[in-house]
Amino acid sequence: MLRSAVVLRSDAEAVEAAGSLAARFAAGAGDRDAERRLPAAEVEELSASGLLGITVPARFGGAGVSVATLTEVFRLLATADGSLAQIPHSHFVFLDALRHQGDTDQQRFYFAEALAGRRFANAQTERGGRTIADDATTLRRRPDGGYLLNGEKFYCTGALFAHWLVVRAVLADTAARPDGSSVKALAYLPLDAAGVRVADDWDGMGQRTTASGTVRLDGVAVDAGQVVPFSSIFDGPTTYGARAQVLHAALDTGIARGALGAAVAQAAKARPWFESGASRAADDPLLVQQAGELEIEVRAAEALLREAAAAIDAAELDPTDDSTAAASVATAVAKVAGARAAVRAASELFELGGTRAAAGALNLSRHWRDGRTHTLHDPSRWKVQHIGRWLLSGTPPPRHGQL
Repeated sequence: MLRSAVVLRSDAEAVEAAGSLAARFAAGAGDRDAERRLPAAEVEELSASGLLGITVPARFGGAGVSVATLTEVFRLLATADGSLAQIPHSHFVFLDALRHQGDTDQQRFYFAEALAGRRFANAQTERGGRTIADDATTLRRRPDGGYLLNGEKFYCTGALFAHWLVVRAVLADTAARPDGSSVKALAYLPLDAAGVRVADDWDGMGQRTTASGTVRLDGVAVDAGQVVPFSSIFDGPTTYGARAQVLHAALDTGIARGALGAAVAQAAKARPWFESGASRAADDPLLVQQAGELEIEVRAAEALLREAAAAIDAAELDPTDDSTAAASVATAVAKVAGARAAVRAASELFELGGTRAAAGALNLSRHWRDGRTHTLHDPSRWKVQHIGRWLLSGTPPPRHGQL
């Protein structure tokens, strides 16, 4: 049963709540991963904390926190548990979709749900399409004005814990857009809607406890008021994609910091290499050099993350072609830096900790497995391409949910 949620009123309260939760979540992160035990109690605690309502605009009763604050909340949670921190990502992305595309009645209803601690999860991506942007799931008009929803989605992070599933689907009875692409919408469904089935079949090597399984949709009746336009969100200057991506960057950067913290703890216990002449591993000059290099890389990722969040906040005050493009480029830079830092810190953790760090009972591999798995979401190689084109020729990045 959902506990009554606190309503947080400021950016400072949000960061404080995230720090408090992160300290508690860190304690059991290794065991949850090792046992592939879904964090049901922790997710309820997240709901009760009030954090799930912090982006609700002030006119609807929320704190309307800055992107800088939201990003820091995710970074703190990911430092503690890169798997658990992934669960609310889609929650905030689809609240942002409502902010951009929902009508007043939809905003009033769903924002109130978020303030009450109810959770939104994604059902976006499909396994069968040529790319992640292809959808076979359809919303088809019923004679009564509603829709019928059919399809199957995978990578549905947090779906098992959701109160609301948000499904991306093609509007089957609507003419294609001028570029020939299908018109898509988002359907906001209660988890217990007839025809909705959620399978806990995520078997990834990392982020094991994100509840990222399969959602099957078989003749689900959808009211018109549950459908929000999606394709048109990218018709003009928007920060929608940058907001989604900066949270991914925050997850990577948090994983990097968590891995480096674990490395420091293990180095304090490690034996020095006999050739170093040091009395303890932390005095080995080569290990000291390696630790310093890692700290520089992680701090750089953290600084670039703050820069990207600030660029998005600035663009939202004046969303022009130039300001939103600059925000997307800054976010791409932060995402690449965070991904590199996460994989490197989580790998070199074992070099700082020595052979003892590889003991199965410590389960320190979770940092690398979480980092390596999460950084596969959106290829860094394409972000680097967009950054280079913008730098050399001023080409703005494309408008889609991955930039």
